[in-house]
Order: sequence, then C-alpha cells, then structure tokens
Amino acid sequence: MKKMIVSLSAFAFGFGGFAGCANMTETQKTTGTGAAIGAVAGAVIGGATGGGKSAATGAAIGAAVGAGGGYLWSKHMEEQKAAMEKATQGTGVSVTQTADNRLKLDIPSDISFDTGRYAIKPQLRPILDRFATTLNQNPVTTVTIIGHTDSTGTDAINDPLSLNRAAATRDYLVEHGVARNRIGISGHGSREPIADNSTPEGRAKNRRVEIFVAEPAR
Repeated sequence: MKKMIVSLSAFAFGFGGFAGCANMTETQKTTGTGAAIGAVAGAVIGGATGGGKSAATGAAIGAAVGAGGGYLWSKHMEEQKAAMEKATQGTGVSVTQTADNRLKLDIPSDISFDTGRYAIKPQLRPILDRFATTLNQNPVTTVTIIGHTDSTGTDAINDPLSLNRAAATRDYLVEHGVARNRIGISGHGSREPIADNSTPEGRAKNRRVEIFVAEPAR
C-alpha cells in the first residue's frame, strides 16, 4: 500500500508539473490540472479494488475523465474572456474563469441598477452591447444570469426584484440578437451576500448581477 501511495504522488506531481508549464494556454493548463486530479482519484479507486495493475488502469481512466470536465474551456472561451476584459476595463465589472470552466461577469450595482429598481442603467448598456456581440460570435455557448439584492427589505420584495434584474438583462441581450433559448435566469434575493450587509458599501456590493457563460463539453 505504501508503494502505491508513493507511485501516486509521483504520478500526480508529473501531471501537475505538466499543467503548470509557462508556455501553455489556459485550455491546456485546465485540461492538465483536471487530468492530474482525475488520475489520482482513479488510481486510488483502482488500487483499493484490485492492486497495482488496477491502480494504473484507474489512473488512466481518471485522467481522461478529469481532462474532460463538465464544461469546455476552449480557444473561443479564452477569446471571449479577453474581449470582455477589454470592454469592461475600468468599469468595476470583474471577468473571471470559474473552477468549472465557465466565464463569469460580476456586475456591481453602481453601473447596473438603482436601489429597488430593475431598469438597466445607461452605463451598463455598452457593456451588454459588447457582450451580446461576443455571444453571437460563439453560438454554442449557453448563458445563466443570476440577480441578487442586499438584505434591505423582505424576501417578498427581494426575490422578485432579483429575478426581474436577471430578466431585464436577458431581455436586453435578446433585443441585441442573442437567442432567448440560450439564456437561463434566476433570482437569489439576498441569500448569497458577498459583503457585509451592515454597511452601505457592503450592501452596494451585494446588489449585483452575475452572468455565467458555458461551452458544454461535447
């Protein structure tokens, strides 16, 4: 058993080093990391059920599964992320890649919606215009929009308000050519704060819209 653990450590280290090479693209790094995690998990399961040979087989299967992941981070996704980073530079909108290979736009309230309202502010429109363009250039992707509020008011107020903010964002994108059936929406009210609701600054951060873009693995 000890021999198997040492072998697994070396195996995972090899994959991890591969995933961290400086000249690799984000797609390659993500695939390499997933392969390393999957390899270790597969080898442990294989070793527990059938010894060293099974461990090696499990590692190979696990690497393949781990490399696939739930969503694909493709060259198109990298390009879309770069385009949105350029379009939102200096606006306060954050553009990130999530752990499950989705592109995430986090849009704060100061450029998106006034307190207690869901009409899109003029400052947000150029960002959504550019976003719609990138979506239309990448028709295989799907979009999820989630609205949030601060803790002011009751759930009876905040839940529909957060959903209406998500719906307003969706409707704007649809008006700019994005197919409605590509977009899912939900409102989470005040249940997922990212800052302290006891301060004005914290409440402002919690009033937000999150947009996720995913390219399903084929």
